[in-house]
Amino acid sequence: MDDAAGLTPVSQQPKEKPVVAPLVEPADELTIDEVRRYSRHLIIPDVGMTGQKRLKNAKVLVIGAGGLGSPALLYLAAAGVGTLGIIDDDVVDESNLQRQVIHGQSDIDKPKVQSAAESVAETNPYVKVVTHNVRLDNDNVLEIFSQYDLILDGTDNFATRYLVNDAAVILNKPYVWGSIYRFEGQVSVFWAQEGPQYRDLYPEPPPPGMVPSCAEGGVLGVLCASIGSIMVTEAIKLITGIGDPLIGRLMVYDALEMRYTTLKIRRDPNGVLPTELMSDYEAFCGAISDEAAEAAADSTISVGTLEGWLKERSEGSRDFVLVDVREPNEYEINQIPGSVLIPKGEILGGKAFDRLPQDKQVVLHCKSGVRSAEALAVLKGAGYADAVHVGGGVVAWVNQIDPSQPTY
Repeated sequence: MDDAAGLTPVSQQPKEKPVVAPLVEPADELTIDEVRRYSRHLIIPDVGMTGQKRLKNAKVLVIGAGGLGSPALLYLAAAGVGTLGIIDDDVVDESNLQRQVIHGQSDIDKPKVQSAAESVAETNPYVKVVTHNVRLDNDNVLEIFSQYDLILDGTDNFATRYLVNDAAVILNKPYVWGSIYRFEGQVSVFWAQEGPQYRDLYPEPPPPGMVPSCAEGGVLGVLCASIGSIMVTEAIKLITGIGDPLIGRLMVYDALEMRYTTLKIRRDPNGVLPTELMSDYEAFCGAISDEAAEAAADSTISVGTLEGWLKERSEGSRDFVLVDVREPNEYEINQIPGSVLIPKGEILGGKAFDRLPQDKQVVLHCKSGVRSAEALAVLKGAGYADAVHVGGGVVAWVNQIDPSQPTY
């Protein structure tokens, strides 16, 4: 989970109740059918007819129809948000179904935006769905965001998070942010006009490889529902102007301890609000460190080359040790035949060197090639000059060489 700095428990802070006006004006009317559908909202005094009309008139964009986007889209639709935008350029994979509840078995290989739109229509036919089957980037983010009142960001990479923040600040759009990892989740509302921005919470991205993604570290499926429902709750509060939104506060949820902790986020007194997009968010966040990129520059082999080397090793014409730097639980799911498991942490910490031969070439691999590149840099620095790593890792091996193995 991302490590947030400069935070103080809200219980130790003076009580501040920010007054935030409703985000949108009410729609002209609700139909008889809509009144029937939303009756349990209408009898809540704080929501009532006016609040439901605001929901009907709202335009909300959900970034990612994945773990957090799935429950968010379903509950936004059920709540009666009039227009829902969905942006995602991925297709449904079987490994998604453990947590991405908006998709089903029959949706595998279908574009996620299409699958999600169909589920939303089934949940509430009165909601207009706008699909964006594209990857969010510098070229489209401002144009897409300008069409909506509110953004929900459930992405799992830092480059997109900073892009979302900067675009929202430039356009003065509020957005609800959520993050999940294993058993822990975080939620906040960022709106530079009313409080802190994401860069106040995380002024700089963590060092490459420091924070694994959910694809590498895993996530408890039901955690998505817990965090996604909080995100939708915040969206409803912003749209209708009720309650105390999580502006200037970070809610942290620990599922194992079943504990919610709310922390105060302060505006960075030296922080600067972005006025234009950065030229390269991927470079700013750095998928891998400069040392790893330099080490891998001329020391990367393909899975096709590895397959040939393994054949030569079995025939006795080549000798090397193939090291899998993933975690033991990942190794149990699938392996490249003939590999030995030495987790990356043991290599980075130096504990693995007594297990690595000095008289054989070392070949490293991980799931996708990021962790193995980081481990490769350490080996190069320790004198393993001929060490290499496998580009694409186990994912490429399963996709190109051995599709009989499961993926994750």
